[in-house]
Amino acid sequence: MHLKSLLLVVGFWFFHKSAAYNFEETLGHLKPKVSAKTQEDAVLGMIKRTTPNGYKLFLVKVDPDFEYSGREAFKIQKGTDGLIRITGTTGVAVATAFNYYLKYFCNVQISWEFSRANLPEILPEINETITLNDRFRYYQNVCTTSYTFVWWQWEDWEKHIDWMALSSFNLILASTGQEAIWDKVYKRFNLTQKDIDEHFTGPAFLSWLRMGNIRGWAGPLSTDWHEKSVRLQKQILSRIRSFGMLAVLPAFAGHLPRAFKRLYPEANMTLMEPWNNFNDTYCCSYLLEPSEDLFIRIGKAFIHEQIAEFGTDHLYSCDSFNEMNPTSSELSYISRIGRTTFDAMTVADPKAIWVMQGWLFAHDILYWTKERARALLTSVPQGKMIVLDLQSEQYPQYDRLDQYFGQPYIWCMLHNFGGTLGMYGSFDIINQNVIKARNANSSTMIGTGLTPEGINQNYVIYDAMIESAWRKEPQDKEEFFRLYTVRRYGKANDKVIRGWDILKDSIYNYKGLLKIRGKYVITNTPSLRLFVWTWYNYTYLFDAWDLFLAAADDLKHSPGFLHDLVDVTRQVLQVYGDIYYKNLMTAYRIRNINKFRDVAEPFLDVFSDLEKILATNKAFLLGPWLESAKNCSSSPEEKIQFEYNARNQITLWGPKGEIMNYANKQWSGVVSHFFLPRWKLFVQSMEDALQRNIKLNEKLVKEKMFKEVEEPFTFDTTHFPTEPHGNTIEIAKYIHAKWRNRVDFHDKMLRRIRIERSSEEEFGILEYDEFTPEVLIV
Repeated sequence: MHLKSLLLVVGFWFFHKSAAYNFEETLGHLKPKVSAKTQEDAVLGMIKRTTPNGYKLFLVKVDPDFEYSGREAFKIQKGTDGLIRITGTTGVAVATAFNYYLKYFCNVQISWEFSRANLPEILPEINETITLNDRFRYYQNVCTTSYTFVWWQWEDWEKHIDWMALSSFNLILASTGQEAIWDKVYKRFNLTQKDIDEHFTGPAFLSWLRMGNIRGWAGPLSTDWHEKSVRLQKQILSRIRSFGMLAVLPAFAGHLPRAFKRLYPEANMTLMEPWNNFNDTYCCSYLLEPSEDLFIRIGKAFIHEQIAEFGTDHLYSCDSFNEMNPTSSELSYISRIGRTTFDAMTVADPKAIWVMQGWLFAHDILYWTKERARALLTSVPQGKMIVLDLQSEQYPQYDRLDQYFGQPYIWCMLHNFGGTLGMYGSFDIINQNVIKARNANSSTMIGTGLTPEGINQNYVIYDAMIESAWRKEPQDKEEFFRLYTVRRYGKANDKVIRGWDILKDSIYNYKGLLKIRGKYVITNTPSLRLFVWTWYNYTYLFDAWDLFLAAADDLKHSPGFLHDLVDVTRQVLQVYGDIYYKNLMTAYRIRNINKFRDVAEPFLDVFSDLEKILATNKAFLLGPWLESAKNCSSSPEEKIQFEYNARNQITLWGPKGEIMNYANKQWSGVVSHFFLPRWKLFVQSMEDALQRNIKLNEKLVKEKMFKEVEEPFTFDTTHFPTEPHGNTIEIAKYIHAKWRNRVDFHDKMLRRIRIERSSEEEFGILEYDEFTPEVLIV
């Protein structure tokens, strides 16, 4: 046996020594299909786009035989000629090496919101070789395409794919354009254009159409939309594959338009249960029984059509039961669904691998017992399914389900729901538990992943998670946050470093089980019974805010600092909203109208100041979201439709507010035209009730709010700025001087509480450790 072959065998054995199964036997064919030269060219193009002042100083080489352990690796060296030479097993490995050098040797950051990519005049010395930990690094959630990517053009994707490569991702969900494929397939099965139009949702809600949750809402889709999405998907796929990434394409999950029941009356199909109170007009597609021949025919037709258009890397995303349970609990039925779903893939592509989000197991643990989960997971040959443990940082399922009964899984950080804003993260958990899971006995973990529903918030926690791709041991938390601050702001400032030091142990160290869904007082639907909580003492946030303001003059030219100053100030005002809400409710309950008025004025003033600070940074503006939606349109009618899609998703989320506030955003424009008006109306109604000495009729007030504020906002066409205005530091200092001494925080106390969640919350009763400051309005 050749030495290289022997090393390869030994490497595979070492890599999988703790696993119950050698997944190379089933996943070995999942490799880049493009040449080393193509991957090198892709990396060089990325380097030129990200560091235009120094790209000629880097020489790159892709050598698949560079490292023999079966994992990706890279080597970085500075030569005597001053050039940096990077060798890696794939284009992704080389890009990861480039980013590693930028971050830890050049103090450069390339992030979602902006990039600091100016290289030093003399490039630092380096001579390092690093092997990546796992086979895969996965990116995206099926919802990200709606909450973040829905209106993106190629320029947005090109920049983001560069970031994906720099961040080491090699397994990418690529779902754009699938409705164009379904349009062809449905017509092949005799659906009319009317049948299809009443099925397809608008662009902002396609994620939930694809998972069978809703249909028709805010649709239909035009031929122009289909054509543009196909062109865009081809650009996306071409670029990600050029780096050596693998694309995960969609597959048939069994959900069908209503028209199929009319056209195939003999086929056994079940009407799904309503999802989130959507009425029959917009919910409840049919689920085709897996025993039907029609299931295989449709699944095969879709994948054949998709491969003809986009090619394939043999990976297919498919979720039959997203927040909906099977119609039968019989183990044989559940197993049959899984087996047939996979058969519908393999009949079209014998090399198919099923990539399944494991969200169903976390969403309803009462239904998905170990026995039912086993029935589904073992219905597919071992190693032919990859499970995304979707929220491993809070609700991991791999231990409960015995390492997914032998199926490989990816440890994922979900973190964000709905693309909402709010500072939080679980640094200690991701820093420690990823490594524990990887090294556990009989672990079937084959990768790490980011699966946020929306991006462009809390970049620090994503940056930390990305590094789990190569870190062998937990990193020094204090050092990580210090270096992150220097990279992001371009210089070391002791005050802001101390500010981040406070945040790292409070806001970014959440370890609870209570679900975070962006339901803060100021963004929530006004009510007398809002649930207000935090996992950190408010004093931590306010002390960090002081330090950010103290550093402001020194960092006034740093885009990263200005962004974060807006974000911290936004978080502070959000907390003030919580504080004054509690006092507002107290004054109302004791029927003290004078105290009520004293508290109501500053409570509403929170919104005005929040609007001022948000308007100073482009990342916190409503205008770009709306304009990007309108720019995707191809006709005046579609322009109106798409703007409605964009407005509805971040507010009502449905015709009658079915998922109200779920995807809300603290954006300038949303605060002034949506959050503030409805709270003004509610507070005025409370005061009227106190004056008249009657009980507030919340139902009537909310009906009025819906008619006068919430629904009109979704149909409005007011233009909002796409560029910021106002000086961030001046306005932040004004807000700090105005608000900082309005409350007095007593010493924190740790107390154990039982939380009775209202009926609209997901959990019933929880126990939770909460640091709750005593707050006194001064």
